[in-house]
Amino acid sequence: MKQPILLFLLLLASGAWAGIPATPVMTLYQFNGSLDVPYYDIDDFQRSGATLAAGSLSQGTSLIPCLVVREGKPLTDKSGTPYVGFQVVVDSRTATPSSTEQFKQVLNQRKALTVNNHHCNDTVRYVIDVRRMYAMDKAPFFDPPASRAAGQSPVRSQGDLDAIVRAFHNSPDCAYANRDLIGRRSSLQRAWDRFILERRGDWPSETLDRAKQLDYTMRTAIFEGHLDRGCNAYGGCERNIIALSIRNRARGGCRVGQGCNGEGDFVGVSSKVSQYNIWDEFLTQTSGLTSCFLRDDLRASTRGEYYAKLQAIYDQNVPAVQRILFGDDQDLMEIFPGNSLSDLTSLRHYYHAPAMGKCFPNHERVEYITGAVARRGGDFALLANTRVLVDEKADGGYRFRSFLIEARDDRDAVEIVDRYPGFVVDERKIDLKGAAAACPPYGIPRGCPFAEVGRYRTTPPWLNAGQPLELTCRIMDRGANCQGPDNLVSARVGGVCDTQMRPVAGIK
Repeated sequence: MKQPILLFLLLLASGAWAGIPATPVMTLYQFNGSLDVPYYDIDDFQRSGATLAAGSLSQGTSLIPCLVVREGKPLTDKSGTPYVGFQVVVDSRTATPSSTEQFKQVLNQRKALTVNNHHCNDTVRYVIDVRRMYAMDKAPFFDPPASRAAGQSPVRSQGDLDAIVRAFHNSPDCAYANRDLIGRRSSLQRAWDRFILERRGDWPSETLDRAKQLDYTMRTAIFEGHLDRGCNAYGGCERNIIALSIRNRARGGCRVGQGCNGEGDFVGVSSKVSQYNIWDEFLTQTSGLTSCFLRDDLRASTRGEYYAKLQAIYDQNVPAVQRILFGDDQDLMEIFPGNSLSDLTSLRHYYHAPAMGKCFPNHERVEYITGAVARRGGDFALLANTRVLVDEKADGGYRFRSFLIEARDDRDAVEIVDRYPGFVVDERKIDLKGAAAACPPYGIPRGCPFAEVGRYRTTPPWLNAGQPLELTCRIMDRGANCQGPDNLVSARVGGVCDTQMRPVAGIK
């Protein structure tokens, strides 16, 4: 018995616990924040903190962080938040289509790498606030270059507005809007303005403007919805409801705070970042939201299956969305049969439970770490944008284990793993406040029947101020892969016990 114990102690003393995960590729991101993120010279920061910036990087830039160790301690602010050194993987200001593969390669390399510690080498000169960095797996998104393959033909449009939208997506103006990675929201706006100016001799000005309004609403409805639902009836109905919320915010309930600058301003409403977060600077860099996804040639591209699905989703919803935006009360009643007109016209909000804040009432001592240092002897590790399960108190902090989450369709699968054996996290970054007060199963009220609960979600304060609606849509179901035969069905979305989406009427 004595020999194995002695061997274990010798291994421990020699650093045999090496092999912690390398710091991941992280991305500069602050929701609806300023484009530029400052960084600081190491010596200046050590003398006077984050006061004089040495330069800046733009949101969406991906980095590999590391801990700058001076005089035996990592650089932190007074609260213990590390300011980290970094190596740039992709600079969002200068990114090109080749940056997508570069990001993916480095991301995979870092995931497979283990190290002794997270210390920087001597070449690192600058540090940045780790709280502006998040571990994101999504790579920069660029449409493939245009091609005119033999046998290609334009898709038949569904009316004048649809024809104009498709002409815009196939135009150099749309391509120009997505040439760069940053500023895509404003670039798309300028691209539409140029297109309308160039094509005003082909269509009336009012028709061109309506097409722009339709394009923005369709983009928001598609990417606010769940893309994996494809063209099934629930997904199609969900997108119609999103379009209805946009319609009601711009017709009869116009408020500047919700992006509306005048009656019928569907563009302003649908692209207001604080209301539809998909229009955030970083998110537009990694999704096809501002892309030219209706281009005729994209089905034959290397990502043809993805674009074919987006185009099929658009085709499924565009007839109804045109009527929702520009039709009358009778159109609404036909698209959403069985619901009262007053309910339909007062719906401006909805709650997407799976996308809301995660909480874990069945697990005590779970902490979300924005940025902290963990120590084991002379080795330091960076914890950032991660959850841990806090264990017993130790010298200057707490032992901990990684609290890993895999978000599945019906549940959050949790795995608790000791990936940093022997490390102790700084006690200043642990508060042990417990689970969020508003943390119901699936984010819905008590009393809904479940055989078992797969996830818990936080709820916003406005959610219970209105009336939850269950809406019915008559819509073509073409399956999640969008390749099934047309099947006209009735779909129901919402109500108190819907775990996916809850439309809410009557909220001011």
